[in-house]
Amino acid sequence: MERPATMRSAAAYGLAVLVLLVVVLVALSVGKYPVRPETTFSILWQGIAGTTTDVDPMLGNVIWNVRLPRVMAGLCIGAVLAAAGASYQGVFRNPLVSPDILGVSAGASLGAVFGIFLSLPVLAIQVLSFLGGLFALAVVYAVGLAVRGRDPVLTLVLAGMAIAALLAAGISLVKILADPYDQLPAITYWLLGSLASVTNADLVLVVPSFVLGVAVLHLLRWRINLLSLGDDEARALGVETRLLRPALIAAATLITSAAVSISGVIGWIGLVIPHMARMLVGPDFRVLLPASLFLGAAFLVVIDTVARTASTVEVPLGILTAVIGAPFFLALLATGRGGWS
Repeated sequence: MERPATMRSAAAYGLAVLVLLVVVLVALSVGKYPVRPETTFSILWQGIAGTTTDVDPMLGNVIWNVRLPRVMAGLCIGAVLAAAGASYQGVFRNPLVSPDILGVSAGASLGAVFGIFLSLPVLAIQVLSFLGGLFALAVVYAVGLAVRGRDPVLTLVLAGMAIAALLAAGISLVKILADPYDQLPAITYWLLGSLASVTNADLVLVVPSFVLGVAVLHLLRWRINLLSLGDDEARALGVETRLLRPALIAAATLITSAAVSISGVIGWIGLVIPHMARMLVGPDFRVLLPASLFLGAAFLVVIDTVARTASTVEVPLGILTAVIGAPFFLALLATGRGGWS
């Protein structure tokens, strides 16, 4: 019985990888300067093999230096936002939470907005954004520790909502004080989310955080299944929830902050994609996590491809994800059952 199940899992992962490769190939081929898919594949293969003598320099530059960093950013950011959303939903035993639940996105946004307001270099803006997300988490946890005698999960959620509202007010204040002709457009565009300015250097900066956070979630994935049973049941099975929950939240927050620091705020992925994955593979987090990673990566690459090709003016990613995510959220409210299932 175990061997056929293993074979089915291997076949499913193989199919997921194949679909992801096709999505990447199409994304690299389409755009304002279209390239035939077979030509794109040839350019990539020759670049990997180090034999680029037959490659048109302009085509090689478009594929390697313009589109590939953007597609790789879409893969990484979509994957980690979906993984963070699935983790938050499991940790909080609530199917309607997302990486925004603890004010992480708001904190990272405030850090970046403040950096833009001070006219700092791009690297400094990214660092401030990353630190802002971690700071928001620290404040929420401090509030949670200070409030005694309450449900700790509910306390964290409510504290996150309050801190997120406060940070959003700070963002609004900075926007009012910003130069309306220079800084304000940059702030507004960044808050809507985009991969247009992501470079290879940006990816090198954040990939270690992605790897660390996803590795922690992967190593603790079976314990998240126990958390979904409730704290009392999890403790009865030998899981120390007071240590496990902060570790999982910290890992999910780390990858969320790192993603927001280079792409801006791209909402709804952490809510929508885990539900899609759950519909396909079920609630077992051991398979839900990789399914969310694959779906999130493919979803954001597709959305970004639509954003840069649908019109002459690039559409911010936050708008497109909201167009898809808001109806999905309303459908969940209308059809969802009461409680975590």
